Amino acid sequence: MIVEMQCLPVPSGTAASRWAHVETAIAVIERSGLRYEVGPLGTSVEGSPDELWPLMRAVHEACLTAGAASVVTIIKAAQQAGSATLSMDDLVGKFRR
Repeated sequence: MIVEMQCLPVPSGTAASRWAHVETAIAVIERSGLRYEVGPLGTSVEGSPDELWPLMRAVHEACLTAGAASVVTIIKAAQQAGSATLSMDDLVGKFRR
């Protein structure tokens, strides 16, 4: 399974660190040990559904825990039936330089 998450906390950070709440969310993903890629408008993560569904909640809630007054998280999820696996490389590998 692959998910792409975009967290939109309000505010996005603090006076000292403009993106602090977003960076806290990314740190949760990093600690998961799953393969991930940070993009300019979201972060993609690969893993099993049992790993990714709880992670998405933890990432969303991390923004609030970090001090955001509110957060909207936009999630896209891709999964194949059965035991077939799907990777970021499958989808975009031929476009990478």
